[in-house]
Amino acid sequence: MQSTAKTVTVYLDEVPAERKAALAKLRDLCCTSLKGFEESMRYGGPCYSRNGEVEVGFASQKHFIALYILRTDVMNAHRDLLKGKGVSLGKGCIRYSKPEKIDFKVVKMLLKATQESTGVICGHNAI
Repeated sequence: MQSTAKTVTVYLDEVPAERKAALAKLRDLCCTSLKGFEESMRYGGPCYSRNGEVEVGFASQKHFIALYILRTDVMNAHRDLLKGKGVSLGKGCIRYSKPEKIDFKVVKMLLKATQESTGVICGHNAI
């Protein structure tokens, strides 16, 4: 569900109560792990850009929380860590059916790898 919120703070104020803590933790990890990235609201959700290119985003969708890791090499290198964890995977999207399914240690690894990556960014329609 795309939001019309102008800031990430307003976006987080609007999400369902049962998702607030998990989404706030995702934001905190993004802000601390992605040095030199700009936080903004794009594509209806929080996004993190470097050199004008969105590389990471997250969103509270109707039936899941989505984490977008748009560096193809990062997703491919970590795909096995996400299998069997009760998540659904797309090309650049990790869908968590419930907030408690988010493995924040793995998320931190994905963000660190994104920070270090210069690989290809998958299409903008991934968000």
